[in-house]
Amino acid sequence: MKFLSLIALMLAVSLASPSLFAQAPAAGNNSSDAATRQLREFLAKDWKYWMHEYPESATAYGYPGENARWSDDSPASIAARNRHLENALKQLKTIPRAELPASEQLNYDLYDELLQTAVDGLRFHDDVFPIPSVFPANLYVPITQVEGPLQDIPNTIAMMPTARASEYEDILARLNGIPTVIDQTIDMMKDGMAHGWTPPKITMRDVPKQTESQIVSDPLASPLLSAFKNYPASFTAEQKADFTRRAEAAYKDKVAPSFQKLADFLTKTYILACRDTISISDIPDGAAYYKYLVGWHTTTDMTPEQIHQIGLDLVKQTRAQMDELIKQTGFKGSFADFVKFVNTDPRFKFSSKDDMLLHYRATAKRADPELEHLFGKLPRLPYGVRAVPDAVAPSQTEAYYEQGAPDAARPGYLYVDTYDLPSRPTWDVEDLVLHEGVPGRHLQISLAQEMQGVPEFRKQIGYTAFIEGWALYSETLGPELGFYTDPYQKFGFLSAVMWRAVRLVVDTGIHSMGWSRDQAIQYFEETTGQPHLNSVVEIDRYIVWPGQALGYMIGRLEIQKLRQHAEQELRDRFDIRAFHDAIVDQGAMPMDMLESRTNAWIAEQKAKHPSH
Repeated sequence: MKFLSLIALMLAVSLASPSLFAQAPAAGNNSSDAATRQLREFLAKDWKYWMHEYPESATAYGYPGENARWSDDSPASIAARNRHLENALKQLKTIPRAELPASEQLNYDLYDELLQTAVDGLRFHDDVFPIPSVFPANLYVPITQVEGPLQDIPNTIAMMPTARASEYEDILARLNGIPTVIDQTIDMMKDGMAHGWTPPKITMRDVPKQTESQIVSDPLASPLLSAFKNYPASFTAEQKADFTRRAEAAYKDKVAPSFQKLADFLTKTYILACRDTISISDIPDGAAYYKYLVGWHTTTDMTPEQIHQIGLDLVKQTRAQMDELIKQTGFKGSFADFVKFVNTDPRFKFSSKDDMLLHYRATAKRADPELEHLFGKLPRLPYGVRAVPDAVAPSQTEAYYEQGAPDAARPGYLYVDTYDLPSRPTWDVEDLVLHEGVPGRHLQISLAQEMQGVPEFRKQIGYTAFIEGWALYSETLGPELGFYTDPYQKFGFLSAVMWRAVRLVVDTGIHSMGWSRDQAIQYFEETTGQPHLNSVVEIDRYIVWPGQALGYMIGRLEIQKLRQHAEQELRDRFDIRAFHDAIVDQGAMPMDMLESRTNAWIAEQKAKHPSH
């Protein structure tokens, strides 16, 4: 069961040739046409296989026909997927790459690297769908405070269509299938325990509560049954009554007992066996795993030591900017005093959860009309703002994006965490909207999903350094969009910059330099100015997602470097709208490939607009 895990598998890919970026298959000779057909047929067949194996991903992408099922994580099915993965790589190699046109060589090389990296991940017990995903699915650690069935099950059901009776049958099938999901998850946890692979005990403290919050006395009060409280107008009274009865029975007989079984296993067995250490290097083969993950998330060959130093340098630079801004506000006192002020003063607090959501929605609507100034092409898919589900909110980050599905007519959503309202300041709203909404993740991901003339896998690729690097770069566009005019919103932006710089320091510190959890939390809180709750949640996230936090700033720095290079090369011929389109119009890609593409775009602009 892979939903959050498989929305996109990042990896380090080494592709070159700027000529590889045309979308549609090019016409060519007979051997070229034959090779193209062979590749496209292989890619289509393999995509169908993986959509069947990972039906949660099929639901997320709007791929039809798989909505009644969950992934089968039995040992036999896992072994079969592994064999298919290795065989698919061999089959791809039989296609004559040299006979493919340039556009198809791009598809070939991308899929080759996807499959190869997935095979490499098997050493570390990753069950990796060969579409890059921001979060790897590890068979030995299938549940953490931020990822696993407690998130996947409700998220997947919430995305399911509910227009027809057959679609309600799909939801019922999945509700009745939850016991198997939980049983297989517990079996994987037991395997992890047997091999010394468990999450840190401290990060699991809220997971039993998350599990128990899924258990309610009234089935219709469960978010899992939301569809059974609001039927389409076309349904008869008899249909509604029948579906409601069956849904309540499925919840009472299957769903609630399964979550109770998981809660009992967590409290009585699993958490007691979880490790007391926090570094991924402390598990068997953990140091090599961290190296793999660092390359996977950054799409570079940088060492943890190099990344750590980049982080320290950026922290120093950003702190100087924050000190100057504080001086400009006229505030009298130390940096710590200012941080306390912005985190406690009533003017920076929301009056209610509804007030917080309305504030985010209004900010998003301010951003939308300004996009025309910076982009030539905008996505058609809309997006909205929702609250993070209560059951998982205490362990979630401030905000996150859940991609939509154009084929399923499902919009994207920016989720905002309204838990512990006093710890959610108003001064970081603009920054978060630009990152998670537009022009950040929603814009980039939706444009990729709407690409034409490419294999389906291309629309779903997501490298951390590209996806999150773009989102972080989008934060820097605030002044060009009319944002950060208030000094406190600008402080929020600088705090977020510091946040991502600190990530480079603490992630590498925790997983390769022996930092303690308390040391990381203290460094994060004192350096970023974020409230204590945010600091704790963030550090615990880095502990269970080694390396993922590194992709943000590494990707942003690369995109900024490319923009500076383009501006220097093109001078008065530089068009910001065309530049941004060139960055995002082919979907996500590794950083070296993005550099090659941008250099090709610069050369093309020079040819189109020769200097006088």
